[in-house]
Amino acid sequence: MADRGAHEHPEEPEEAEAPWEEPDPNRSGLRDPARAARSLAAMALVFEALALLLAIVPMRMILDDPAPATIAIVVLVLASIILAGMAKRPWIWPAGAVLQVAVIACWPIHWSLGVAGLVFAAVWGYCWYVKHQLSKPPKR
Repeated sequence: MADRGAHEHPEEPEEAEAPWEEPDPNRSGLRDPARAARSLAAMALVFEALALLLAIVPMRMILDDPAPATIAIVVLVLASIILAGMAKRPWIWPAGAVLQVAVIACWPIHWSLGVAGLVFAAVWGYCWYVKHQLSKPPKR
């Protein structure tokens, strides 16, 4: 029993809490701002893949020959999923921009694909802006 009491109240504290310090002015407040930006990029690409997948059925219904649209959409979906999985790579940002240009380039297949490309290009631009803002020190 005497041994049990020694474990409950050690004579010396194991580790004292560090005193409060001024926050580092070069930190954004996030633990890992680069990881937050990469996660945002991956989420945007996954949502783009889902939206493009949902476009297959309407394209098959409204187009006389839906094969080119279906092939283009499947290729773009695969590309966005692959890019989302490789979000840790530094070249993901320009590659994502190229993907957005490719979706916009599907305008001749059907105008709605081009509009979806413009919408996701705006989303990708916003993600890139957030990445840029997270890389800068916060304003105080």
